This record gives sequence, structure tokens and C-alpha cells, in this order.
Amino acid sequence: MSVHGPLGATPQSAAIELTVPALDARRAGSETRKGLIAIAGLLLTGVVISVSAAQTDLLLPESVRPIPHWLAGPFGTSGPGLGVPALIVVLTLMLISYVVAVQAAEHLSARVVLGTIAALNALVLLAPPLISTDIFSYQAYARMGSLYGANPYLHGPHAIALDPLYPFIGAKWVGTPTAYGPLFTVFSYALASVSIATSVLSYKAIAAVASIVTVALVWNAARLRGVDPVKAAALVGLNPLIVVYGVGGGHNDMLMLAVLAAGLYAILQHRERSGGCLTLLASGIKLTAALLLPFAVAAEGATVRGRNRRRDLLIGAGAGAALCATVSFAVFGTGSLHLLSTLNESQSKGDWHSIPGFISTRLGLAPVGHVASMVLAVVFVITLCWLLRRVWLGEMDWVDGAGWATVALLVTASSLLPWYVAWLMPLAAVAADRRLTRAALIMTAVIEGIQMLGYIPHANSLLGL
Repeated sequence: MSVHGPLGATPQSAAIELTVPALDARRAGSETRKGLIAIAGLLLTGVVISVSAAQTDLLLPESVRPIPHWLAGPFGTSGPGLGVPALIVVLTLMLISYVVAVQAAEHLSARVVLGTIAALNALVLLAPPLISTDIFSYQAYARMGSLYGANPYLHGPHAIALDPLYPFIGAKWVGTPTAYGPLFTVFSYALASVSIATSVLSYKAIAAVASIVTVALVWNAARLRGVDPVKAAALVGLNPLIVVYGVGGGHNDMLMLAVLAAGLYAILQHRERSGGCLTLLASGIKLTAALLLPFAVAAEGATVRGRNRRRDLLIGAGAGAALCATVSFAVFGTGSLHLLSTLNESQSKGDWHSIPGFISTRLGLAPVGHVASMVLAVVFVITLCWLLRRVWLGEMDWVDGAGWATVALLVTASSLLPWYVAWLMPLAAVAADRRLTRAALIMTAVIEGIQMLGYIPHANSLLGL
């Protein structure tokens, strides 16, 4: 009598075959549990940061320490304050939870991930303004032009030194004209005359809505690209630098990113004219958005149904540029032409988060830092040209090329602030090269680590500097 079962399978081999799905199920269950624990960690740390922010100086802009009760938000000042060790622990746990959540995202439901993104945005929206004074600068430039008739591209906020808003502006920026695009500056005029508290809440609400819109666009773009949309949404929407610094600080980077993501999605849908126009409009909010366009142009060489896609993309970009120029010259005259020199001056000042800024400010070697800045600028230009050439020759996907160019921009920048990591996230989320996801996580961890180092008193001496 044969000992073989049906199809010639022995009892032993059948047992082995049965155990493989069981092992896979156990692994999937383990990943799901890890993901849910990470989601809980993100929500818990988000609550702690939002509730304690009003009593934690390191989470507040320098110009509002201690914070007035009318800026403290719905949570008020009743929460506990966090000292340096506690704050570093909370931020570290949030970062670890984010990395684990992204890695386990494919085992999590869309409802859990999207619900967590919405909850985190709601939490930081209810908190006071976090970290940066930029949210006050937005209203200052708007008040300059709308109420006082001073061109914000020619004068810094010191031109309105008697305005009640002036004490809230960061000391570093009181003499600096606006470095933001003309479309955003015109848009900000609508909030020029409201109270400071209303302005702060409005910019934070705009950032939160823009963040949610970006996640939705990334979700749909990921589906077009054959990428897991849940993981793509988690990479962007759960990022602690985007949530705490970008949305919590009400930064216009979030608005720029929403428009840019819309342009990216349109191009992926082969609506090149809309995509080109939206990309240029995004650069009218913040010039960084313009980095995407040359990669799209380099890739769009095909003719589809009688349409030259590259030509359509350039027509759309031309229309967007014409709109930006018309608005700019109508409202600011030739003043907006000074934007590039202002950006160059701001970058040349640097900050200690960047490589040249660290050399100049923390090591006290300003000449060396200046040389390092120029060398890194050359490195970026060479890298950009190399990536564009690869895309043009069809050796690299254009979204991947734009993503790696953004990584190069962040690494070589003279000024690198935590919320700048948002520029990379949508591209990394929908990239065909999954190494960009790893690069995005590493960049987030490094920038967060550098930020936390700045919270430690006498950190230089700890490093032996």
C-alpha cells in the first residue's frame, strides 16, 4: 500500500506546505501589531506635544515665551511643561513610531492610517504656534503692503516697527524683505487686517488642510504608479517634521506642496498643460517647487494621439509663469525682482542645522563655512545636471530623478530647517526607486536628531567643540 497521498504528496511534505501560510499569517499578524503600536505611539506623543506646548518654551517661537493666553489655543496653559530630557524622549518616541508605522503600513488598514493623519493634524492645529516665528512674518509682510503701502520685496518688517505685530517677529528677520513667492504674498493680504490670534489660527488651518490635500493627491498618484497608497500616505502624512514643524508652525511650505502635488498628479494623468501650470503656480508660492519642472520636461518627449507632451507641458508652464508675472508686477511692480537676491542673502547667512552653517556658527570658522557653501552649491549643480541627463536619456524615471535632486538640495543647502523635509516626501512616496523611501526616513531622522541636539544646553561642549 502506498504511503503517498493525493498528487504524490507525502504526509511530511503536506505538513511543510501547510506551515508556510501559517508562518506568513503569523508574520503578518506581528507586523500588524507593530504597526498598531506605532500608530498608538504617534497619537500619544502628538497629544503630549500639543497639550504641553504652551508650557514648554522649546516648543514655542522665541518671540512668544512665555506665551500670551490668547495665543495658547484651546488647550490653554493647563498642561504640564516638558523639560529638555522629557521633550527629547517624546520626540524620539514619535520618530521611532513613525519609522515603524511606515515599515508596517502595508499591514495596516487605510482607515487607521488616514484617521491617524487627520487626528495628528487636528491636535497640532489646536496647539499654540510651534517652534518658528515665520507665521508672524507672513502677516507682517501682508500688513506692510496692504495697510502701510510698503513694498515687502524692498523692505523688512522694521518698516512697521510701531505695529503691534512687530514684537512677535523673529529678530533675525526684522530687516529682511520677504523671501516668499508673489502668489503667496498676495494671498496673505487677505489676512493682513485680522487679529494676530486669528491670523495664527488661519495659517495653521491652511497648513493642516493643505497637508490633508497633499496626502489625498499622493494616495491617488501612488495608485497610478503601482505603489502601495497606504504606505505612501503614511510616509507623507505621519511624518513628525511635517506634522509638528510644518503644520504646527503654519508654514507656507504645506500650501506650496499641495499645489505641487496637484501638478505632479496631473502630469501622471497625462494632463501636461494643467500639470505644468500648477507646478509654476506652486513656485509662485515658494520657488523650491520649480525643481520638479525640468525633470518632467526632460521625460515628456513622446507624442501621444497627435499631442506633443513636452510642448504641452511647456505651454502650461508658460501660462503659469505669465499669471505669476502679471500678478507680481501688478501688485509689487519691479520689487519682486529682488526676490532672488533676498533668497541668496538668506542662504548665505545659513543656519547651524546645515553643513556650512554648522561649520560657520558652531565651529566658529566662517571663512571655511563660506567655502564649504560654495563647494556644496557646485556639487548640487553637477548632481542636478547628471540626474537630468539620465532622465533625458531614459535611464531614470523622472519622478525618481526629481526625488534624488531634492535629496541633493537638502544635503547641500546652506539653510536647512526641519520642515524643509516636506519637499522630499511626496516624491519619495510615489517613486519607482524604493531606496528613496529609505532616504526620506534617514533624512527625517538626521534632521530631527540635529534639531534635538540644539535643545541640549551647551551641546557644543558635549561634542568637544
